[in-house]
Amino acid sequence: MNKMYFFRLMCCALLISSLSESAFALDSYRYLHVTIETPWSIFLFLLIGILAPFVLMAILIWRYSTRYKSEEDHAESQQDPSQQ
Repeated sequence: MNKMYFFRLMCCALLISSLSESAFALDSYRYLHVTIETPWSIFLFLLIGILAPFVLMAILIWRYSTRYKSEEDHAESQQDPSQQ
């Protein structure tokens, strides 16, 4: 009963929204506020989104590589000289 009510409600909402005048404006440039700066904004957003993981990866590799090298040097200096 509850699922059927939700289905009818969604169908009615879809029908009402498809008949409204603002539904036809979804594909217009004026409704979406597309200007000459839009491609530039999209480019900057994608540039940050794509390059940020690579920058983070480089920082983490640099940080952990120095940590593990110092631990290996410390472990080698702690070994008994007779084992070498």
